Amino acid sequence: MRNFISYALYAIVLMGFVFQSCTDDGLTDFTTDELRGGRPGNNNGDGDNDGHHSHKNGDVELFLEWTDLFVELDRYATGMRPNAIARAIAYINLAVYETMVPDLKSKKSAAEELEGLFINSDNLSNDIEYEIAMNACYARVLDHFLINLPSDKRALISELRNEKLEDLSNNESQNTITESIEWGEYVALQVIEYSQTDTEAETQILDPQPISYEPPVGDGFWTYSADPERALFPYWESVRTFIISPDETTTVDPIPYSEDENSEYYAQMQEVYEVNNTARETENEDLWIAEFWSDDVEGLMMSPPGRQVSIARQLIKKEDLSLSKTLALFVKLGFSLNDAAVSTWKYKYEHMVMRPTEYVRVFIDPEFQTNLYKFIYWPNPSFPGYPSGHSCFASAAAGVFIDFVGNEIKFTDRSHEGRTEFLGEPRTFNSLEDLAEENAFSRIPLGVHVRMDCEEGLRLGYEIADAINEFSLEKEHN
Repeated sequence: MRNFISYALYAIVLMGFVFQSCTDDGLTDFTTDELRGGRPGNNNGDGDNDGHHSHKNGDVELFLEWTDLFVELDRYATGMRPNAIARAIAYINLAVYETMVPDLKSKKSAAEELEGLFINSDNLSNDIEYEIAMNACYARVLDHFLINLPSDKRALISELRNEKLEDLSNNESQNTITESIEWGEYVALQVIEYSQTDTEAETQILDPQPISYEPPVGDGFWTYSADPERALFPYWESVRTFIISPDETTTVDPIPYSEDENSEYYAQMQEVYEVNNTARETENEDLWIAEFWSDDVEGLMMSPPGRQVSIARQLIKKEDLSLSKTLALFVKLGFSLNDAAVSTWKYKYEHMVMRPTEYVRVFIDPEFQTNLYKFIYWPNPSFPGYPSGHSCFASAAAGVFIDFVGNEIKFTDRSHEGRTEFLGEPRTFNSLEDLAEENAFSRIPLGVHVRMDCEEGLRLGYEIADAINEFSLEKEHN
């Protein structure tokens, strides 16, 4: 049970007095039954920078500060990757967008299209300062959706919230501060309650490797060899999607299993064996690529979906996107990553394709070891290989990025800059498609996927991104 500081203490914080930090493992817990009365929000302005404020760089910087904290905390949120993290990204950014959308003249609420999510902004006060509201909302949803954080890491949420609140409250009336926080908290709680109606996800997050699941047996089928390698999120296909369900996506059948040395299946396993070993023995660029994109290891690296948040953050800075576009991009990114996880995991457990390790050890080299193994105690992620989740997340994100900023841009990914525990030096790309492709096929030199896994994941991710890009957040103008 989380501990919560009292509303009275938080009120002292709001009044600008010297205050203590929140407890390490929780935020103030107060709800608003209904918004205070007031006039409708002021939505005057032009283009993406419209609304109650001009939404200059400071507003984007506040959002990106919270995004930076998400990326840092993602590394330590144990038991969530990759599926529960992808879901968290969707709900966190949906809540922040819905908090800000009354102040964005050109954007409409996404809740209009999401059955079961209701956010009442009819009596929203003109006294709202949306940066304060955003700050309150982001803190609340980050604290809720990132489970299993160490207490010292969770404390960073309340620290950033209090630091930014103090900055943002200068020259604001007590009423404005209170109204703004109440709005951000209200939206956060509405989105949290909406997420909790997805009982499949809520249940599975608490039991990601259910003992009840036993994989089917067959030639070439994935299986586990010990309890720590049990199937991860085997029922995830039943989790809520936002735009495109797994019944609406398509799949391409994998190459048939074969033990024939002249078969395509054997050739793909042989490729993994050779590329993985050469990368390790020569420490060539393939090893750099493998480790740069790995994102497999809790406590050491961000998750694969979290990596796309890091890339999005860098793109926003590089392209100098407005707050309006930034918020819309992150909503669509979250939807795309969430829906990608649901479809990918459906097909993984439908096709049941084995990882390269067991095949290579039986038919090529009994001493084979993946390049991932030096970072973890198990040689492979604990779920079937086809299609690759890394590859699907890469293209599901890239498809959204391309829709916002175009494909042909030179981009340097600095997500792991300064890290020395693995090869994380920045890499530069001439297009976002190139970036996604390298991410997808990095799983071959890492030793954990064959080529067909990566190809199918890449294809599926773009299919999902296409559906997400059709979802409009723009208001219709008569």
